[in-house]
Amino acid sequence: MSSLTLAAAEEIIEAAHKRAQAIGKAVSVAVVDAGGFPIAIRRPDGARPLTPDIARAKAYTAAVMQRPGKMLKKWQESQPVFFSQLSQLPGAALPIMAAEGSVTVKKDGEVVGGLGIAGGTAEEDQLIAEEVLEALGYELEFAAWGVAGSPAGKDR
Repeated sequence: MSSLTLAAAEEIIEAAHKRAQAIGKAVSVAVVDAGGFPIAIRRPDGARPLTPDIARAKAYTAAVMQRPGKMLKKWQESQPVFFSQLSQLPGAALPIMAAEGSVTVKKDGEVVGGLGIAGGTAEEDQLIAEEVLEALGYELEFAAWGVAGSPAGKDR
């Protein structure tokens, strides 16, 4: 079983901050392990005060739900009551936040953590997360529920 190290989390955060700077954004970045526990969270100068908490909730969601927020958003829209109850579960450390900028970190077919980015537009947060993970060799493909293994069931 692989795990996401502090060095790997810091590499992801550094790359995300560089990418965000290139588009003129100050974003907070959170990286959590597969259980949703924080490894590293960084808020750069100029990022809004609430963005680290939002980034952490996005990272937590991507890790514990084992799917990126973009995929979860479709499910949430079809079952809003179910999703509102998830955050009320006794074991839930943070709210479930199905949103762009919430990306599951996957290596060698295994979920090793979650990445959350907050501070840009939804599209910018998502683009930064996907570009950084792809550049660092992480996987971005996830099977849709109910059709595991089917090429048509891949989504990101």
